Amino acid sequence: MIARPILAGSLGAGVAALAATAAAAQETVEAVVAEVAAGPALDTGDTAWMLVSTALVLMMTLPGLALFYGGMVRRKNVLDVVMQSFAICCVVTILWMLFGYSLAFTDGGAFQSFIGGTEKFFMAGVSAETVNALAPTIPETVFVMFQMTFAIITPALITGAFAERMKFSGMLLFTVLWILVVYCPVAHWVWGGGFLGSMGVLDFAGGTVVHINAGVAGLVCALFIGRRIGFGEVNMAPHNLVLTFIGASLLWVGWFGFNAGSAVAANALAGAAMLNTQVATAGAALAWMLCEWFVIKKPSVLGILSGAVGGLVAITPAAGFVNPMGALWIGLLAGLGCYLMTVHVKRALGYDDSLDVFGVHATGGIIGAILTGVFADPAVNALAEGASVVAQVQGVVVTVVYTAVATLVLLVIVRILTGVRVPEAVEQEGLDVALHGEGVPT
Repeated sequence: MIARPILAGSLGAGVAALAATAAAAQETVEAVVAEVAAGPALDTGDTAWMLVSTALVLMMTLPGLALFYGGMVRRKNVLDVVMQSFAICCVVTILWMLFGYSLAFTDGGAFQSFIGGTEKFFMAGVSAETVNALAPTIPETVFVMFQMTFAIITPALITGAFAERMKFSGMLLFTVLWILVVYCPVAHWVWGGGFLGSMGVLDFAGGTVVHINAGVAGLVCALFIGRRIGFGEVNMAPHNLVLTFIGASLLWVGWFGFNAGSAVAANALAGAAMLNTQVATAGAALAWMLCEWFVIKKPSVLGILSGAVGGLVAITPAAGFVNPMGALWIGLLAGLGCYLMTVHVKRALGYDDSLDVFGVHATGGIIGAILTGVFADPAVNALAEGASVVAQVQGVVVTVVYTAVATLVLLVIVRILTGVRVPEAVEQEGLDVALHGEGVPT
């Protein structure tokens, strides 16, 4: 008489427990389905870091590079130089939004190995709710903006090679063509799923895409346009090294966004890239300074600043793949290599790379790209497991050849359409007054 109610009660409790478990499981499934339907989970910490990094990289061009270059030219051309950086920022912003992002970072279908597609022209399909597969924890809008700042600084770097002698109209047309024909394809090859990335070429933050690309293009521009009037005969010393010092300092600080930001997350890899950037920059600056001190018996301000920029350039492809000792070696070797190329090889060959874009950016980028294959450490980044010096050299060669040939072709087109070099009288007077109707007071 007593056992039956107890048994019934136990069965009832068991059934209720099973029902509760089934309901909880159903709620879990529904929650997972809802989460998947809602799209990727954005991380506020990653997003905040990438917003800061984007601002830092933009600061590298405005005002960093503008001041760095502006201080190194003669007084009569300083406004033209800073104007070029500002105008390029505006032009590339629009180009990247309309076409560049899609060409660099979308699937090109049958042409994927070489160029992206057109699906995101005019920012079609890009919103605060979408993400790029390369940065799944931040809004795609932030990724677009971050990559835009890289596209902005690359042609701005080139202007240092032809400073004081190129037509402003020709510079603008060249920038438009170069971004679409050179920068976007190379960025796609390395970062967007193209053939260089598939070959195993490692470029953490733009040693190949930005610096070798810009440096080689700069040399071609310098050779195509020709030397400045009086080059090697008249005094062309920098008019204000304090401006150059301020610009270099802004570049150094901004470069943390450039390199550490390329982790695309607020994580340990970003921290490693930041430390490596600091170490390599200091090492390169000291290496250049000591070389100069030994040779001419005086350490110059321009020398230590140039060495620092060379170190920043060289660590860029390696920042997220090497350990701090590897970063130090890269910095020291870059400081030495950039010094030799800028001071001695340039003088021996006699070309007029006005502000040493090839000597610092191409040379530093090549040194850093190759040494990435030497010092890559899987303990820092699992992708370093497959690092290959051969692949790195192949990436350098492909980029150098393509950029050189394409840049030369574009310059011929620009010369036909607008001309590339200012008249002799304009160059003698100074580009500030002749092209912009303004001048810096003496």
